[in-house]
Amino acid sequence: MAEPVQQGSGGVEVMPQYFCGNYLHNLDPKRRLTVPSEWRALVGQPEQFFVLPSVGDERHLYVYPARVMGPKLRNIHNLSMADAQGRTYLRIMGSRSEMLGWDSQGRIRVRDELLAYAGLASEVLLVGNFEGFELWNPKAWQAVVSKLDDRGLLDASKYVGV
Repeated sequence: MAEPVQQGSGGVEVMPQYFCGNYLHNLDPKRRLTVPSEWRALVGQPEQFFVLPSVGDERHLYVYPARVMGPKLRNIHNLSMADAQGRTYLRIMGSRSEMLGWDSQGRIRVRDELLAYAGLASEVLLVGNFEGFELWNPKAWQAVVSKLDDRGLLDASKYVGV
């Protein structure tokens, strides 16, 4: 979801900020994960994240600020009650996802079920995806990245229009 360019003081365009880069962190003994302060500053209001499991072969977790998920979820308001496939998706994804905030030290506690789904036991790689970030097992992330050559990245960039 692209955010509109805002006007700053003096009519200067201010570009929105995005979740970029990656961070390697460990779950603490209580299985909490620290979200980098730079990324917490990008969340906006409300200060909460949606955590959703990936769909498909790559097992990881999507983490989106609530303000980003709002527009994504607007489509469900137009979903017909008779749309069995759409309702099944919403039912399953809604039951597997969670919405959470962080504590005073910037830590989140993702449900054990979601951590297990993504194979997250100790080390967690937080990977920016511009709109939010993803939680990966570092070995699984390396396997995905090693398959992507320059041609594949070029094709992907054309697909998303950049």
